[in-house]
Amino acid sequence: MARMEWRDQGALLSVRKHGETSVIIEVFTAEHGRHAGVVRGGVSRKIAPILQPGSQLDLMWRARLEEHIGSFTVEPVRARAAGIMGDRDALAALNAITALLSFALPEREAHPQLYARSVAMLDLLSETPAWPVAYLQWELAVLEELGYGLDLTACAVTGAPDDLSYVSPRSGRAVSAEGAGEWADKLLPLPQELLGVVTGDLAGIADGLRTTGYFLTHSLAHAQGDKPLPEARARLVDRLSRR
Repeated sequence: MARMEWRDQGALLSVRKHGETSVIIEVFTAEHGRHAGVVRGGVSRKIAPILQPGSQLDLMWRARLEEHIGSFTVEPVRARAAGIMGDRDALAALNAITALLSFALPEREAHPQLYARSVAMLDLLSETPAWPVAYLQWELAVLEELGYGLDLTACAVTGAPDDLSYVSPRSGRAVSAEGAGEWADKLLPLPQELLGVVTGDLAGIADGLRTTGYFLTHSLAHAQGDKPLPEARARLVDRLSRR
């Protein structure tokens, strides 16, 4: 009987013990999406240090049948956690990214654009202190990729592209201060950071995460039976809100 197998690169999302000596890992790959498999001897001193969430791995997956969980052989490409170990905020972001991908992505469904965006986001954590704005944009990309994108190009009421200050929780469309009128207190904030502008205003980051968090909860998580968002995201939001 022919065996199923493929080779790809991927970012490690999670690791859990399987039996005495093995682990089950979950990875996000370019061509095979979110995919799980067993790593034999994964708790050994040789392999365990490689299997850190966020690490980039070269992967070979094999199984007797496609629907089986199968097994991975892994080779390290790039370790990321080690490079940000001294930065608790960046480490919290790495954990939030891997947890949200594990939570949000359908199993074995390719999302190459989001994969490229996610790998770039993970690399950015060790490259610039301005990564919180990029992280906010990454959450927007997750929503967009999975069918819950926001339209922040023009006011839903007036049609004008200027003075955008709010997001409608019902439609996900931007609303200007003029268009909001007396309904402003029922709308979500639209800080400049949500539009990709780096202002250095940490309050703007927190406001943006409040808005993306609303749609992650009420659209994405709702579609999955109202599962709670990963605690790792809540920890990141808390850290950034207190900076």
